[in-house]
Amino acid sequence: MKNIILASQSPRRKHLLGLLYPDFNVIPSSFDEDIPYTGKPSEYAQELAKGKAELVAKKIDSGLIIGADTIVVLKDQQLGKPETEEHAFTILKTLSGNTHTVYTGVSLIEKEHGKHKEHTFSVATYVTFRDLSDDEILAYIKTGSPMDKAGSYGIQDDWGAVFVSHIHGDYYNVVGFPLQAFYSAVKHHFPDYLPQVHKLA
Repeated sequence: MKNIILASQSPRRKHLLGLLYPDFNVIPSSFDEDIPYTGKPSEYAQELAKGKAELVAKKIDSGLIIGADTIVVLKDQQLGKPETEEHAFTILKTLSGNTHTVYTGVSLIEKEHGKHKEHTFSVATYVTFRDLSDDEILAYIKTGSPMDKAGSYGIQDDWGAVFVSHIHGDYYNVVGFPLQAFYSAVKHHFPDYLPQVHKLA
């Protein structure tokens, strides 16, 4: 079994990667995500993902290291994880009735027999919220779920799910890990690490 390392402790990414690989290791990255948001959001998401993967790669002799980071952008403004419940309310109120973009950057680094190979990409999904009432937002915040998520919501949550009227693009990208794009990247760039097809059934 090839050594697969997820450079993230996100329970959502662990679950999604587990759909492809029955066994992998988790080594959370200590990469400092507090870097200026500049340039294109797709490039920023890739920069964060690559930073995470590179730090973990320094600790690994061989294997495929997977770094990922998800950002939420509305009208060129990045909406990160909320710092307080009041901040979460402001973010969700801003998303209400609007379409925002979710970008996930993914960075793959293969270390094998002295070889060092990298591939980094990002995926964008467009998410439209219906109009939300203040009571709905406050009830969701009370669950505590928004506090560890970019954009203050999880599309897979009971409440977060009913906020979304429609999406254009990959649903799993909004959850935090674009499975199809990841699989295609591994198939093209790192075929030795390709998941077994029967595991996808």
